Amino acid sequence: MQAAPARSFAPFLAIVGSLISVNVGAAYAKGLFPLVGPAGITATRVGLASILLMAFWRPWRAPLARPDAINVVIYGVMLGMMNLLVYAAFARIPIGVVIAIEVIGPLAVVVLSSRHLRDFLWVGCAAFGLWLLAPTTAGAAALDPIGVAAAAGAGFCWAMYIVFGKRVSTLKGGHVVAWGMLVAALCTVPVGLAQAGSALFAPQVLLGGLMVALLSSILPYSLEMMALSRLPRRVFGILVSAGPAVGALAGFFVLGEVLTTTQWLAIGMIVVATAGSAATAGKN
Repeated sequence: MQAAPARSFAPFLAIVGSLISVNVGAAYAKGLFPLVGPAGITATRVGLASILLMAFWRPWRAPLARPDAINVVIYGVMLGMMNLLVYAAFARIPIGVVIAIEVIGPLAVVVLSSRHLRDFLWVGCAAFGLWLLAPTTAGAAALDPIGVAAAAGAGFCWAMYIVFGKRVSTLKGGHVVAWGMLVAALCTVPVGLAQAGSALFAPQVLLGGLMVALLSSILPYSLEMMALSRLPRRVFGILVSAGPAVGALAGFFVLGEVLTTTQWLAIGMIVVATAGSAATAGKN
């Protein structure tokens, strides 16, 4: 009798665990940028995660059908580009602000798959929070335009990651994540090598990259794939939009990133929109 509610709550716990893990990993990764740059850390993180996942799951033992393989390739490309772009943004603006901009992607998924006016109202609340982050508003801190553009690009990739991740979520989750991470590695490792060269293979970089791979790739993406297989795409997109608050806290506690009052208010608006959307997601 009690097992069913626990199982129904498991996807939500998986998303919470994923958000905490990926944002703590992001804050730790930002501290490594001086060694090999954001693309170098991205390549190390994704490359090591790919090796570990392929070795653990050995997905080649269950070949994919052609349509599934195409979706997995797109899922992996979006995963790799999302990582490159978000780390490029992290290098220029605070983590919490980056994620607040990036959630445009999941919120777009909410809008495009919604049939209820209330969801558009919650998205409007989040949009107001994003507007507060714009440097044109009173009290807003100046933001690097390249960082903003990279964060917005990461948001598009995040939306596509959700869309195509949902399409392949009915397959074996571990196999999908392993194949997707391999494709992501093929996208990111050449860029990282071009930026950092042989410095990527320094012991300090490899050890740090391994930690980031565990925190920001292997654990969160596996948890998200489990959640995607049990939640509607729209609900998943709503819940992961809580990322800005978690990212801001991770940036504050791990890196000492201090946000302005306006930036905290903006992030708060996005969190309120997320909580409201999640609270009403299952209602008619």
